[in-house]
Amino acid sequence: MIAALFSEGKSIANYPVRMIFLEQDELDRTKAAFTVPKRNFKRAVDRNHFKRLMREAYRLHKNKLNPNNGNHFALLFLYIGRKDGGFGEIEKAIVSLLKKLPDLSNR
Repeated sequence: MIAALFSEGKSIANYPVRMIFLEQDELDRTKAAFTVPKRNFKRAVDRNHFKRLMREAYRLHKNKLNPNNGNHFALLFLYIGRKDGGFGEIEKAIVSLLKKLPDLSNR
């Protein structure tokens, strides 16, 4: 699934988060994954911190995906920032990306 996301998926970004998405008909629900590059944050504790923040922002706002006419997606959220912007900045970026997803999937 991850390899298909990188090879076939489409990408949109809203700093400090990039979302790679792929519409999947065989999925029974939308699935999300979160990643932070080791190149930007050497310590695992820092990478885990950003993944926790992104997961929480997604959990709070995943209901914005419901009006997608029954479409299901494989999503990958990638933290592209180089410093800690805080939860507010990450949450704002994820909300913006989730709102854009229905429009992008119809293309």
